[in-house]
Amino acid sequence: MSPISETVDVVIFGYGACGAATARRLIASGRSVRVAQRNQPADLVTGATFVAADILDSSAVLAASQRARQIVLSVGFQYDGKIWRDVWPRTMANILDAAEATGARVVFVDNLYMYGPQSEPLREDMPLTDYGQKPAVRADITRMWMARRDKVHFTALRAPDFYGPGAGPISHLGDLAFGAFARGKSATLVIPPDRQHEFAYVPDIARAVVTLLDAPDDAFGQAWHVPSAPTRTAREILTLGAEALGVKPRITAIPLWLLPVLALAMPVLKGMIEMTFVWDRPYKVDHTKFANRFWNDPTPFEVGAVETALWFRSQLAQSAA
Repeated sequence: MSPISETVDVVIFGYGACGAATARRLIASGRSVRVAQRNQPADLVTGATFVAADILDSSAVLAASQRARQIVLSVGFQYDGKIWRDVWPRTMANILDAAEATGARVVFVDNLYMYGPQSEPLREDMPLTDYGQKPAVRADITRMWMARRDKVHFTALRAPDFYGPGAGPISHLGDLAFGAFARGKSATLVIPPDRQHEFAYVPDIARAVVTLLDAPDDAFGQAWHVPSAPTRTAREILTLGAEALGVKPRITAIPLWLLPVLALAMPVLKGMIEMTFVWDRPYKVDHTKFANRFWNDPTPFEVGAVETALWFRSQLAQSAA
């Protein structure tokens, strides 16, 4: 990789739904953005630059981080515990090493798995779990950045399951839900449709990322929960989108107890089996800490669900054109 000579405000590793939304928000506010991943995204936002970099290659991560004031880590991997056990510690080590070498601050778009099974709203001060494979991995990489807080300005923005424009196959309310409604089909859920569950809106996650990028150093070295709208059920959220599309909210749901059986024929479901604790009870997140420090006006589902449903319809129209 040739040396990078141009300084940028932020380098974003990973251009999925959250990374892309963050890039668009930064560009719109006049910040310079470099996107780093293995392949250049087809929808790279105008104004951003791109550098090819494999997050598992330490030298590539360091090179891509050169002359960047801040780093956003927003990558995802195949939903498999064994794969996570390999790739996530390597990813975290590479980012921490690059941040220490360059002095760049890091905002990590994280999830909430590291708390393990809980029966009350999730808080940032809950202990880290050793449960299962994927939750234990998220706890382990949390310990990694916490151990480097004296050398790296690092903060974790933790979000629940998310939905929104751009969140297609990786969202429970994506291609098989809002996307199905846009195609005139029934939604298929592998989650209980009538259990209260926290969902964060992708643009709200991007807004929270930028909030932390703009925050002073004392906001780093800790975790924050992204604000999300008051907890609803998947059926309630999807119904809002169906109404905007003018279709009936028909939903087919796979019972959680059936996952182990179906996973024998559909390996993609195997990764969900150990995560049923997220769905077998009401799942709520306490974001008081973030709200008290920054803002607390997340997008209502009446807005987010409509925008998401209409985005899926627009994508369908574009593909047909």
